[in-house]
Amino acid sequence: MKELTIQNFDTEIQNADGITIVDFWADWCGPCRMIAPILEEVDREIEDVTVMKVNVDKEPALADRFGINAIPTLIFFKNGEIVKQKTGLYPRDALDLIIKEIRR
Repeated sequence: MKELTIQNFDTEIQNADGITIVDFWADWCGPCRMIAPILEEVDREIEDVTVMKVNVDKEPALADRFGINAIPTLIFFKNGEIVKQKTGLYPRDALDLIIKEIRR
C-alpha cells in the first residue's frame, strides 16, 4: 500500500482509478493495527479498489486538512472526490458493503 504525504497526496488521489480508500492511522493505535491486514486484503483482492495510508504522526497537516480527530479514519474517494468517511475498526464484510454502495 502506498504511503501518502503532503507532497504526493493530491496527485495520487487524482490519478487513482476506481475507488481509493485512504487510511489515516498511527503506529501506536491498536485499532489501526487491527484493521491494517483487512485493508491489505481489500487492496490485494478487489481489483477496482486501491488502499493508501497516511500516518497522522508524520503528516499532521493532512490530518488537519481532513479534520481527522480519531483514528483509524477511512476516507473513500471515487474519481478524486470524497464520497464517504468512516471512523473506527470495520470488519471486511462491512468494508465490502461500503464499497458496493459506492460503486452504485
